[in-house]
Amino acid sequence: MTRLEDALADYLRLRRALGHKLDQEGGQLARFVTYLEFTGAETITMPAVLEFVTDADPATTMAARRLTAVRGFARYLAALDGVSVVPPAGLAGSRARYRIPHIFSDADITAVITCARAAVPSTFRQETVATLTGLLAVTGMRVGEALRLGRGDVDWEQAVIAIRGTKFGKGRDVPVSGSAISALAAYARQRDQRRPATTRLFVSLAGTPVAYSHFSATFRQAVTTAGIGAGTGIRPRIHDLRHSFAVRTLLGWHRAGLDTEALLPRLSAYLGHREPRFTYRYLTATPELLSLAATRLEAESAVAL
Repeated sequence: MTRLEDALADYLRLRRALGHKLDQEGGQLARFVTYLEFTGAETITMPAVLEFVTDADPATTMAARRLTAVRGFARYLAALDGVSVVPPAGLAGSRARYRIPHIFSDADITAVITCARAAVPSTFRQETVATLTGLLAVTGMRVGEALRLGRGDVDWEQAVIAIRGTKFGKGRDVPVSGSAISALAAYARQRDQRRPATTRLFVSLAGTPVAYSHFSATFRQAVTTAGIGAGTGIRPRIHDLRHSFAVRTLLGWHRAGLDTEALLPRLSAYLGHREPRFTYRYLTATPELLSLAATRLEAESAVAL
């Protein structure tokens, strides 16, 4: 274990001995330590805290929860090394705020994958990042769900992915296209040749499960290099791929003249939402979507008259 990992293990052991469970907090701090080591940091710095905290979806309270977890660990570490920074309590608000997502176009996704490949020296890691990004774009699944996929969770003949251990503990089956299953199969063959020591589908060069912080850092770098979202005031995030999938699906239904309201429960089930109302926040109004909806509303009004 590294010095930071040792310090985190001691901190969690101490807090749990005092009666704190720290299940979620422990997970967040493990990601934070992974992020610090990925960036080469040996202590907690304000830029590192800001990057980690603001990477959470602002539409949720995750940023505030991450800040609370980091502050506790930072106080402990600062007492040991004397240089770690303890971030202020008001760095992230506790109330959920809506953040306008970036809707990735097909060209955006292609550019992200191209730039991610160029930024990664290892051919296998290039394929891992590219396949994972593509899977998120064409299925709208949560990044955590994709990273937790097991090698046996894919039905290659039926082109169906079984998602388990979801956000609400409700598993689901996600049908995918033939091209998507072919891309996954090509990656799986490369993965199997490395004989990883895990049953996870997506693995690192060391054969271990891909860490969210590593993938997130590569994704952010690729987005910046590709210039996606530049000048818009919107910072594209991995989670925006999920928004983009929902919007593209709705656009497809509108173009096909289908009853979008009747089909919305299907989209909710596909995305793993408990109720259709939770899906509405993903359906960000794009100019094309607004135009199609307005045209349909005018047509329905004309029929009614």
